[in-house]
Amino acid sequence: MSFGKAITLNSGATIPQIGLGTWLSKPNEVENAVEIAVKNGYRHLDLARVYQNQDEVGRALKKVIPSVVKREDLFITSKLWNSSHKPENVEKELDETLAQLGIEYLDLYLVHWPVAFAPGQGLFPKHPSKEGEVDLDLSTSLVDTWKAVIELPKTGKVRSVGVSNFTIEQLKGIIAATGVKPAANQIEAHPLLPQDDLVEFSRKEGIHLTAYSPLGNNLVGKPKLTDYPVVQEIAKKLGATTAQVLVAWGVYRGYSVIPKSVQEGRIISNFKQIELSKADYDEITKIGHAQHTRFNIPYNYSPRWDIDVFGEPEEKNATNKVKIQ
Repeated sequence: MSFGKAITLNSGATIPQIGLGTWLSKPNEVENAVEIAVKNGYRHLDLARVYQNQDEVGRALKKVIPSVVKREDLFITSKLWNSSHKPENVEKELDETLAQLGIEYLDLYLVHWPVAFAPGQGLFPKHPSKEGEVDLDLSTSLVDTWKAVIELPKTGKVRSVGVSNFTIEQLKGIIAATGVKPAANQIEAHPLLPQDDLVEFSRKEGIHLTAYSPLGNNLVGKPKLTDYPVVQEIAKKLGATTAQVLVAWGVYRGYSVIPKSVQEGRIISNFKQIELSKADYDEITKIGHAQHTRFNIPYNYSPRWDIDVFGEPEEKNATNKVKIQ
């Protein structure tokens, strides 16, 4: 059985290029999905505290370790949630994640968002005076949090550390303050959101990019990437699924890619890598030249995060900026 290609991070660790995403899965689906994935060759699992399903993943891990794989054969990523950005809470949340998963260490631990929430009031603390908004912690900076995160590998509980949803400006800020570059930055990445400047910056700095939502997102009123004629035509020509074509687009750009599915057939087919020619890659890339679409913008969430993370037009009315230092 092929376990796919792997990429070496700046920490020296190797990350399998195709992984299983576990975001937006319904209760009791993830346990089965993880078990299917590992039995069919996946070795990279992408998790997060806020997905509220790490206990399910833990149950699945008990089923496949050591009967199917050794722990050291898996690459397990999880993420620090916004409500634990204060330095004194960083390792505590890591310990909770490890307990949920029933394992002794993570291969990669990411700062999930460049946004701090008020601690001690659950995952989405309510703003005391603004209805429908999250209570932000505007006193804790990204540098404060990153300084705590980069100490974690010394504990043996984490092999590599990184970030998620960070912009070039935010990356420059934490690197300048600490001298430590993230091993990875997990970002929304697909043909409608190529983020060429961020890709080039990351390449120069040796920061690996992991692509989430590689198939886009199923927003009402927005065409699905899998429905674009060029994607369907290339899939038909290659005898592949449209999802395989979009995963291959991310692979062509050097990302690791974490498509999410809970359906056995799709989990298996998403892992079967195909290769795009430069001509096919260029044709798919043209989709993003015609329009720019970011699906995952916290200012649009419910409850709303009143903060400008990406500088997108949808965030123009946000009254807060990311506190970098």
